[in-house]
Amino acid sequence: MADTRQGRRLGFALAALLFAADQLTKALMMGPLALETVRQIYLLPFLNLTWVENFGIALGMFQAGHEAQRWLLVAATGAIAAFVGLWIWRERNRAEACGLGLVLGGALGNIADRVRFGHVVDFIDFHIGGFRPFLVFNLADAAITIGVGVLLVRAFFVRDPEAKTETDNA
Repeated sequence: MADTRQGRRLGFALAALLFAADQLTKALMMGPLALETVRQIYLLPFLNLTWVENFGIALGMFQAGHEAQRWLLVAATGAIAAFVGLWIWRERNRAEACGLGLVLGGALGNIADRVRFGHVVDFIDFHIGGFRPFLVFNLADAAITIGVGVLLVRAFFVRDPEAKTETDNA
């Protein structure tokens, strides 16, 4: 029971920390850096801050062209976030609770944008010359991607000792 509570606290704390960091970085982009006005800030030969208003979800899919679609996306992503929150509540493994915490914090950060602005604020623009291996993204997107990666690695490559079957022991 202690492991469950500890993993639960860790997952929710990570989600809260990530949500706050995501909202802070977006506030910096919109406030002091005025990225919405200047549109792009050169940082390094491979990294710019570029203003993008994302009206869709992952990879720009399912663009919300109307208010009803916007609120449908909010409801759908809210339902997914609620499911992830329930999963964290029930998760016994701390590593998985952390992965889920990253997903939850990122999802909540993007939901907050969609509710407040009608779109998600993206600004991290990695590139190699003119080649852009990623779409412009934000901290929440990165956290979701890393969290899903943690869950996939654990699902496919890490097995708990008690999950072994008799044929594994033979």
